[in-house]
Amino acid sequence: MHSQYRRTTRTTGRSARRLTSLGIAAALGAGLLSGCAGDGGSTSEDGKVTVSVGLFGTFGFKEAGLYDEYERLNPDIVIQENVTAENADYYPALLNHLTAGAGLQDVQAVEVGNIKEVATLQADKFVDLAEAPGVRKNHWLDWKWEQAKTEDGKVIGLGTDTGPMAVCYRKDLFEKAGLPTGREEVSKLWADDWGRYIDAGEIYAENAPSGTSFMDSASGLYNGAVSSYAERYYDEDGEVIYQDSEAVRTSWDLAMRAAEGKLTARLQQFTPEWDQAYANGDFATVVCPAWMLGYIESKAGAKNADRWDVADAPRPGNWGGSFLAVPENAKNREEAIKLATWLTAPEQQATLFQKRGSFPSSGTAFGLPEVEDATHAYYGDAPTGKIFTEAAEGIPVQVLGPKDQIIAETLAKGIRQVEKQGKSPDEGWDSAVKSIDNAIG
Repeated sequence: MHSQYRRTTRTTGRSARRLTSLGIAAALGAGLLSGCAGDGGSTSEDGKVTVSVGLFGTFGFKEAGLYDEYERLNPDIVIQENVTAENADYYPALLNHLTAGAGLQDVQAVEVGNIKEVATLQADKFVDLAEAPGVRKNHWLDWKWEQAKTEDGKVIGLGTDTGPMAVCYRKDLFEKAGLPTGREEVSKLWADDWGRYIDAGEIYAENAPSGTSFMDSASGLYNGAVSSYAERYYDEDGEVIYQDSEAVRTSWDLAMRAAEGKLTARLQQFTPEWDQAYANGDFATVVCPAWMLGYIESKAGAKNADRWDVADAPRPGNWGGSFLAVPENAKNREEAIKLATWLTAPEQQATLFQKRGSFPSSGTAFGLPEVEDATHAYYGDAPTGKIFTEAAEGIPVQVLGPKDQIIAETLAKGIRQVEKQGKSPDEGWDSAVKSIDNAIG
């Protein structure tokens, strides 16, 4: 998720969870981002240039052997990776260093939920990577390229991965509930309509195996549904519209239908309880972006191998994805540009998918065998390359806003108040709106 496990700290709320503590984090942030690299890279006594890379969580570059390969191809370069565990800590510190003009790494990662804010408010502090040698716009999916573009056409980040969505489901539980189990038939159950996904859940509930629920959480359903719309929290003029947004209200109502219909296991994602529920087989479906497959496998364990499978989501949507950016005042600016463009090139993106499960943001990579022919043994040899490629190609160009993550996470909290605390849908909505208004002014 970047690595398949990094999403636990990013997206839907991963990085937004503590953005409201921006002021505190900024005050403390001098050491969070710079790590042991100071203000970026340096030149060693043997003449080698150290290029520093600032990341949050595990992107997989090191683990997939990409750093070693780059250093082999460029023997005068040494790459120093500095990692902050969670974006909730990383991003406020990044803003702090941008303001101070010091403490920055040569290459800095930016999460998709923050990219619009950076492109809107910090664009002058980053290199225009659209002008970098070897960068071709047509290598990236159109919607991914647009996410990092400023109003004047500058591109301040090159896309690493994306999070095209599917629905992962338990074949054994579907069979016991009288539902089809083949991935094509399951995909047809809810094709083109998230409401039909709930319809399938109601059928499941009538014959559900004891102690199981159809889906993990109403907020997970909300995230999947709202992510399939182009316009969600902001309009194209940059105005906050979430209260009147068709995407938000439709997705909220779907989540309420699932919560009030007792179709969910009432779990909060990326918690120990959610993890344990995979091992126990407590729910039959989960909205799963490509990066989540490895996570599910790790939590469900070997005993559940081949019980899970992967079906198409009702509509294409994206959950997650990041960018590599180069600060204008990076110590090793030119070498940083070369490294960022190489790491995000189609061939390297295909390698990351093959070895780490990070789905490419490069359409060119889709045609490479590492992606095109990919299957996943844990999910009954599901053709994951094909499934997620088709999903990625159908994702709309989303209108992003600077406070997308805060809005999304706060709405998710409102959903959980209904699902877990027994509040009414109106009470959950009103609570979320009040919190959002307080957070974004």
